[in-house]
Amino acid sequence: CMYFSLAVVRNLSLILFSLNIFISLFTELQEIVFVIQSQSNSFHSKRAEDLERNILKQAEELGKELPRVLLIHQMDRHDGAWTILPLMQDFSASYGRNSSWIFFCEEDTRIQIVKLLETLRRFDNYLPLHDIALYIWQKGNGPHLTPVPEFCTDDLNSYKAVHCATMFSNFLPVCGDPVKKEDIFVAVKTCRKFHRDRIPIVKQTWEGEATLVEYYSDYAETSIPTIDLGVPNTERGHCGKTFAILERFLNHSSSKTPWLVIVDDDTLISIFRLRKLLSCYDPNEPVFLGERYGYGLGTGGYSYITGGGGMVFSREAIQKLLASKCHCYSNDAPDDMVLGMCFSGLGIPITHCPLFHQARPMDYPKDYLAHQIPISFHKHWNVDPVKVYFTWLAPKMEDSFTEKKQRRIREDL
Repeated sequence: CMYFSLAVVRNLSLILFSLNIFISLFTELQEIVFVIQSQSNSFHSKRAEDLERNILKQAEELGKELPRVLLIHQMDRHDGAWTILPLMQDFSASYGRNSSWIFFCEEDTRIQIVKLLETLRRFDNYLPLHDIALYIWQKGNGPHLTPVPEFCTDDLNSYKAVHCATMFSNFLPVCGDPVKKEDIFVAVKTCRKFHRDRIPIVKQTWEGEATLVEYYSDYAETSIPTIDLGVPNTERGHCGKTFAILERFLNHSSSKTPWLVIVDDDTLISIFRLRKLLSCYDPNEPVFLGERYGYGLGTGGYSYITGGGGMVFSREAIQKLLASKCHCYSNDAPDDMVLGMCFSGLGIPITHCPLFHQARPMDYPKDYLAHQIPISFHKHWNVDPVKVYFTWLAPKMEDSFTEKKQRRIREDL
């Protein structure tokens, strides 16, 4: 006969239990469709492909059939796919009968497959995929959001990582030496009535970070100085002024300047951080970068870069835009939306970066901003814009910008 010590029996029990989990993982893994919300720009597509390889590598190490991994930018064109709902009809037809879960993630998401499967096992997946869009809408009476603590926003190095199925950090990417100051031309849109209120704020805050800055107005004032583009001021839209800036950049600035940034006179921006970010982008590509919004998505609409947070153009993108003859339908048309419509018509996708912000820091949840090193904010209303700049954007904070200090400072705002 054969005898086992108590310790050996315990070890065998653990091994058998682990094997049972292992076997169940194989089945469940095939029932997940991973959807990476990728972008076609070369920097972002590479990051998404790296994540795809990581998911498949983890799955391969489990020894069974690989799951489906979809990259949105490789799919047939879906305007507004980043909002998820426009994809549901196609996903229903393609995966409704043989998949239990659709897992959407960002290119920055890091996934621990085994932990993810353990987490999903706690939930019923009884709802057929083809009913999910209707189920979500239901005039506001759809499902409540379910908090899942294993879906973490902590960094990979966090002590919490061992308990996380997913981790996510949206810190500032750096791909090499920062872009040179003289490689970025900054255009500030203003008008006469704001020369005394807003321009001094720009000069107290971020103007010193930039080498090439011009202020475009409806009135030439040498003390600032401002440049009158010959476009009358409008109470809204400013499309005529923006297109005049694009034409001036292309025809009058140095051809060696690869980047144009257009901001409002109440935009607060870190040129220091923008220079780092732009190290990841190729100015020889048509790049149109900023915070993405959408209009009429799923019904023939388009995405656009919201102007308040700042719009970044490569020279190549401006050349293609102006060569297309796409233009404003009126001087007071919404410039950011017209630009989105034009680039959509050209088949040039915009590039989203969540580090640009259309609103003030107080307009965002603290936890959302706690995982960012922001590049811009917008609006002076009901805030001290100088304090906002030096709290959130000033370059002198970079060397000591730890997460604990970041949170402590921001909670005081």
